[in-house]
Amino acid sequence: MQNNTKPLSDLEIALQSPMQPITAIAEKAGIPEDALELYGKHKAKIDTTKLAHLQADAKVVLVTAINPTPAGEGKSTVTVGLADAMKQLDQKVMVALREPSLGPVMGIKGGATGGGYAQVLPMDEINLHFTGDLHAITTANNALAAFIDNHIHRGNELNIDPRRILWKRVLDMNDRSLRHVMVGLGGPAQGVPREDGFDITVASEIMAIFCLAKDYADLKQRLSEIVIGYTYDRKPVFVKDLAVQGALTLLLKDAFKPNLVQTIEGTPAIIHGGPFANIAHGCNSIQATNTARKLADLVITESGFGADLGAEKFMNLKSVQGNLKPDAVVIVATARALKMHGGVDKAELKGENVEAIKNGIENLAQHIQTIRKFGVEPVVALNRFITDTTAELEAIQDWCKANNVKIALTNVWEKGGEGGLELAKEVLAVLEQPNNFKPLYNMEDSIESKIETIVKEVYGGAGVKISDQALKQIADIKKHGWDQLGVCMAKTQYSLTDQPKLLGRPTDFTITVREVIPKLGAKFLVCLTGDVMTMPGLPKEPAALRMDIDEDGNPIGLF
Repeated sequence: MQNNTKPLSDLEIALQSPMQPITAIAEKAGIPEDALELYGKHKAKIDTTKLAHLQADAKVVLVTAINPTPAGEGKSTVTVGLADAMKQLDQKVMVALREPSLGPVMGIKGGATGGGYAQVLPMDEINLHFTGDLHAITTANNALAAFIDNHIHRGNELNIDPRRILWKRVLDMNDRSLRHVMVGLGGPAQGVPREDGFDITVASEIMAIFCLAKDYADLKQRLSEIVIGYTYDRKPVFVKDLAVQGALTLLLKDAFKPNLVQTIEGTPAIIHGGPFANIAHGCNSIQATNTARKLADLVITESGFGADLGAEKFMNLKSVQGNLKPDAVVIVATARALKMHGGVDKAELKGENVEAIKNGIENLAQHIQTIRKFGVEPVVALNRFITDTTAELEAIQDWCKANNVKIALTNVWEKGGEGGLELAKEVLAVLEQPNNFKPLYNMEDSIESKIETIVKEVYGGAGVKISDQALKQIADIKKHGWDQLGVCMAKTQYSLTDQPKLLGRPTDFTITVREVIPKLGAKFLVCLTGDVMTMPGLPKEPAALRMDIDEDGNPIGLF
């Protein structure tokens, strides 16, 4: 689409792409005027109460990936490009994505709006403050923390043990210095001193609740069920005991409405909610997905990181709670990432190495096997990069054909929807066939059994080691009758194991679960493995170093 020797950046492409008024996008999507709340010319919120009479019956295509590497796989880019390709094939389609977190945006991972000519717009605004949803979630979370400390300061009628408070404050930024803090210092007037800590906003339970709640009533009910800690005699304390669930719901009232934007090619896009997939459940809101299912015939959505994290949680958690299922699944893979999984150093990825691809393709094989275990036949999107050679691409395609795996070469970064037409046709063929989707475990299974099922069936591991602390937590969870909840594994995204540097498809490994934390509002148990952090840190050279604005206020260096 351009002849410059130096390709345009994602930001430059986005800023040069004309946008339609969001009212025009809404009209094409069938959103009535009284359901649209404008946030400027190119963003709007959707009042879902005005769409209550519509049925959410569109088919859902889930886009996932192999284990990501620093090389990048382009999952969000393929998601957007596939939606644009479906639009070119005259499908009534919408794309549903998560909102970016400022932590990765300012850190190293980047944004969540796609790339090249397969982006959602306005890219810069979406990647920064957007419509303020993450700020509202941060505020609600920290308001609850303030209510807890105020209750203790004012006499502690509920007998809360300050040493056993589970609730943490949050910030939508990577800030390792806030992982462990002391609050209430400075004398009696400043509160009761206690240990505390911060999580990143997108790992908070309120974010998970926000994304899993079906409506305002469900949102308030879930907020009321949050366990904030325990009393001195080890009884759980809930938000409803503090009687602040109404106030928290009020703080989230506007944020809870899904956001409408558009792709470069004018495909309607709903972006809402942003839980991390390596810590939380990694899917956009049920509100967003079901709103898109009411307005379109086909919804293209994504889940975070590889199929071992986001896709597993989409199918075992979101699908169950949202009463929906994936009608097709796309697994994004790249030649350069497969080379890394095959043992090639990041600095050597530009050189052809077919042998490394043949070794690394076992990582893709594990994810294909996982999706098939859920009863869905996947389509591999081979996302092409300029450094890929014909021999490398053919090696991947030949392997897929030999293993009866559907595969399509995609080039949506450069060509937009046109570069995803082959993939779109493969997906449409899958959609014509019935699938036998079923979650991998039942909620009635024991906690240990659910964890073991994920480790063995999804990661390909040999078993699970549960720490003494986690065993005590599981016993406490069972005592309170909370064991019939889903399991949300918090694990490194880079490896099928809990060791980030162990790439490819390891075998005979065990996963160590160090903590099991009840999230009753989200209706799942978070299992912390390895050394995964709920508050990330910034890299040595964060992406923020390249960011600026010009004299007219236009952004610079945002990818």
